[in-house]
Amino acid sequence: MSALTVRLPNSVHETIKDLAKRDGISVNQFIASAAAEKMASFLTVDHLKREAAKGSRKDFDRLLRKVPNIVPMPGDESK
Repeated sequence: MSALTVRLPNSVHETIKDLAKRDGISVNQFIASAAAEKMASFLTVDHLKREAAKGSRKDFDRLLRKVPNIVPMPGDESK
């Protein structure tokens, strides 16, 4: 594990301390969790972009044609 010095505005630091205490974890755990969540967000977007690049309009249209053309159930109508 590595150490990292981060400069935060006092208001942000105080809010992090309060939230960590409320969650029953340390400030270090809170910041590590927040960083991991942000990383997951970026990595998810990257993954979805890579997967989307594999698709094609032709395949999409082919699959869409397989959807039955039926009247929607009450409450499912488009508005």
